[in-house]
Order: sequence, then C-alpha cells, then structure tokens
Amino acid sequence: MKTPYKDIYAVLKINRFIVFSSVFLATASSLFSIWMVYNIHAKAMNSIFAVNTDGTIIPLKLIAQKESFDVEALAHIELFHRYFYDIDASNFEKNLEKALWLGNSSVDNLYRQKKSDGVYNRLLQYSLVQKVVRIDTQIEEKKGAYSFKTVTIFEINRGSILDTYELVTTGNLISVNRNFPNNPHGLLITEYFEKSLKKLNNESS
Repeated sequence: MKTPYKDIYAVLKINRFIVFSSVFLATASSLFSIWMVYNIHAKAMNSIFAVNTDGTIIPLKLIAQKESFDVEALAHIELFHRYFYDIDASNFEKNLEKALWLGNSSVDNLYRQKKSDGVYNRLLQYSLVQKVVRIDTQIEEKKGAYSFKTVTIFEINRGSILDTYELVTTGNLISVNRNFPNNPHGLLITEYFEKSLKKLNNESS
C-alpha cells in the first residue's frame, strides 16, 4: 500500500542529491580557481622584470608601455610646435587650426593673444616666413603626471634679414581619445606657456 511517507523520503533523497551535487560543483570550481590563480602567479614570477632606479621591480611590459608613451609624447609635442611656429602667409591659418586640436584652452588663449597683438597681421603684411629649425624636448613624469620643456630654434626671414630665435616653452600632457587625423596620438597639451624668447643672431644677406 502506498503511503505519503514514501513520497517524502523520495523528495528528501532528491534534495540531498541536489545539495551534494551543488557542494561538489562549488568545491570543484573553487579548486579550479585556486589552480588558475597559482598558474598565473607562477607565469608572472617567471616573466622578465627590470629594476628601477629606486630599486623597485617593474615588469618589462610596463616599461614597453612607458617607452611607447614617451615616443608618442615627443611626436605629439614636435607636431604641435611645427604647426604653431612653422608658418608663413600662405599656411598659417591651416597650421594654426591643426595646432589647436593638440592643446587645450591654454593654447587657444595664447593664439588669441598673438592674434590680438597683430602677430599674424604682420606675417601677412610683410610676407614673413617663420621656419622651425630644431626642436628639443625633455619629458618628466611625477606620480603619473607628465610635464615637458621644449627648446625650439626658429628663423624669421624678412627678405634681406634672417633672424634666429630660441623659444623655451613648457606644459603638461594628458591622455585623451585618439582623433584621426586631428589628434592621432591621443594626447592633449595643457598649461602651455612660452617661458622665454631669445634672439640668437641677425644675419644680413
């Protein structure tokens, strides 16, 4: 004769099977996770490391990323300086428009100040040719923040007169989304400042 107790025992057996199965799967999953963590740690310990100047250990992958950033930063800064200072009556509007994509409001403010001072009007009026000769940049990193100092040598051709100048500029760099072709390096110049301008010589031809 069938009794309700047999149905209860059957349900309890199924519940116990489910509980044991769950415990087994959870244990297996935990053991697999521990093994994966150990395996990753072992591979990491077998990776190649470099010693920083202060004695700390740095994975070479991070060093490669740092070197890549430095290369792009130097290229970005040089590109900006060439756009902003290598100008003449025929290209200054196009070059300055490109330069403004590479910096923030500090660059735009400097551009507006130069425009207000009549720099670009004189460029047109006297058909001046301003040519960048050399760009030397030093980048410094402190706690993840990057700053730079750039020395730009450029010439201004006034027809019979060729003047050479040394311009020292400073600023910071921050990472932004890449924007091709306007900002291919994904960097932005901030706190840009023309620190000093010195005339080097005056040659007559």
